[in-house]
Amino acid sequence: MRAVIFAGTSISHEDAKDILDAVYLPPVARGDVDKVAGQGYDVIGIIDGVFFDRAAVAHKEIIRAMKKGIKVVGGCSMGALRASELDSHGMIGVGKVYSWYRDGVIEADDEVAVTTNPETFEQVSTPLVNIRETFRGAVDKGIIDAEICKGLIVITKSIHYPQRSYLGIIKKAVEEGLLEDREPLLGYCRDNASDIKREDAVLVLQKVKEILETGE
Repeated sequence: MRAVIFAGTSISHEDAKDILDAVYLPPVARGDVDKVAGQGYDVIGIIDGVFFDRAAVAHKEIIRAMKKGIKVVGGCSMGALRASELDSHGMIGVGKVYSWYRDGVIEADDEVAVTTNPETFEQVSTPLVNIRETFRGAVDKGIIDAEICKGLIVITKSIHYPQRSYLGIIKKAVEEGLLEDREPLLGYCRDNASDIKREDAVLVLQKVKEILETGE
């Protein structure tokens, strides 16, 4: 059995290859699934994809691939978004971000959107889903309370996704009077930032590996 994975932003191709032996392609865009669906792959894994600067992968092409008998696994970013919309059609969703979309905890595309280096696909801004998880961790550690956490998320949403960073969010929170001292939270974020997108990317790779090994 053969698999192809669309990734590169949430996890590098080099790191992904340490987990799963597969063909790796850049983040998925419109038409890419149709293209690989005719190349003999048994499993397609969707981790990363384009959102706003190019046309996103279409629901219909994923459905067409599944109708050909190809298993499609999604999670982490674009994969999580499409899996939450197409799991009733047979797409396999994995991970926390997928479950958040599926359960309506989050809805907007920009929850997972980031700016990337056009040559390496590496992310150069911070995704909102990671920010949410980091700030929740700060609440658990007693660095901020739940109300401040809610306020920080409101501030984060007000910042266009390419400019989102912990420093920028916390600086704005101080300016708006939500935080008195930026250093405790900033230090926590610097040392303990969550990366649930990468964690979910690993889960996609592990699920694809399981399908390749078991056929199910």
